[in-house]
Amino acid sequence: MTRLPPLSRRAFTRFTLAASAAMLAGTDRARAAPPSGEPIRIGILHSLSGTLAISEATLKDVMLMLVDIQNRKGGLLGRPIEAVVVDPASNWPLFAEKARQLLSVDKVASVFGCWTSVSRKSVLPVFEELNGILFYPVQYEGQECSRNVFYTGAAPNQQAIPAVDYLMSEDGGGAKRFALIGTDYVYPRTTNQILQAYLKSKGVADADIMINYTPFGQSDWQTIVSQVKAFGSAGKKTAVISTINGDANVPFYKELGAQGITATDIPVMAFSVGEEELAGMDAKPLVGQLAAWNYFESIDTPANKSFIADWHKFTKNPKRTTNDPMEAHYIGFNLWVQAVEKAGTTDHDKVIAAMVGLRQPNLTGGIAQVLPNHHITKPVYIGEIQEDGQFNVVWQTPHEVPGQAWSPYVPETAHLTGDWSAPVNCGNYDTQKKACLGSHHA
Repeated sequence: MTRLPPLSRRAFTRFTLAASAAMLAGTDRARAAPPSGEPIRIGILHSLSGTLAISEATLKDVMLMLVDIQNRKGGLLGRPIEAVVVDPASNWPLFAEKARQLLSVDKVASVFGCWTSVSRKSVLPVFEELNGILFYPVQYEGQECSRNVFYTGAAPNQQAIPAVDYLMSEDGGGAKRFALIGTDYVYPRTTNQILQAYLKSKGVADADIMINYTPFGQSDWQTIVSQVKAFGSAGKKTAVISTINGDANVPFYKELGAQGITATDIPVMAFSVGEEELAGMDAKPLVGQLAAWNYFESIDTPANKSFIADWHKFTKNPKRTTNDPMEAHYIGFNLWVQAVEKAGTTDHDKVIAAMVGLRQPNLTGGIAQVLPNHHITKPVYIGEIQEDGQFNVVWQTPHEVPGQAWSPYVPETAHLTGDWSAPVNCGNYDTQKKACLGSHHA
């Protein structure tokens, strides 16, 4: 296994500055005058019921905590921030309805929300029509670059591609066959399209790639896990790439255990299983299975310790876990606060313009910077599941990776780039034709 490298002097200095800034922020919080006047409203658009509540409900709670912390610091522009919480109930058309309500009725300054890509795709036309701002905190499939969205979760080159590189490496077991198992919607399908192209570019044959999709909430995994087991018995090291989302993960992992598949036999690399999902499972049979994220609760930094302490205090529950999309909301919310302060207003156009180039310390000792394509820089970590439902980091990138909106491995998007800064101002600029292609999402 690759051991974590020691912090370089530059990284240590950056880390120390970030920690000092966090301490100063705490001092400011104690001194700040209470906010007054008309509240600045923000929307929280996360499922509190339905199949995705297992993952999304906690994101509503962390947003309420961040609002509370900011209000104790003095609010924003001297005004209190007020969270408007809605429940789109894991229902894709309802996401669009609730987004319209937040923007046109509640007049929110920005919205923090969505989990699945199908929910984001559902609300995207609403945000573009009404010129709203969405902070999207979850890893996704890329192939999109909207002026009205800030993608604070991982793009494929910040999660899926490094995960495959790890699995193919000697440290990761040297996998030669890949079973791509996912929930049947846009994120798994597009991610697997990219991964298929990437695997082929690395010399993996079609016969060594298995792909399977199941509906949301899939409960019977016996046949599929049997197929994976058979696929892995061909004499080549096999790994599973899991883009299974929501509560279907619980019976999937149970079935792996029931059929005696361990991390040693066929490792599973999950892109949608974190601490929150593991909190509802017996983690013992999953020990050694893998996940790729940009944050783990177990990462030991002063900023992360402080965040976890705030979380336990706010929820009045010392057992509540933190996870990657929570950190993405932490980064996104603080970047939005910075942008509003920089613009001196909550005006959407001015805030969008102020965002590019802003820097925010993350919770793992680095810096998140907003790129012209509205993605951010993120470190990548591979973690092994432990008995207590936490992750032991076994590999990490040496520095933050800039998020790519468009995949260079898919022929149709290989020459596209997103750049919402002047003079380009285009979500899908063709670098060969030197032209903006108009539509900025696939």
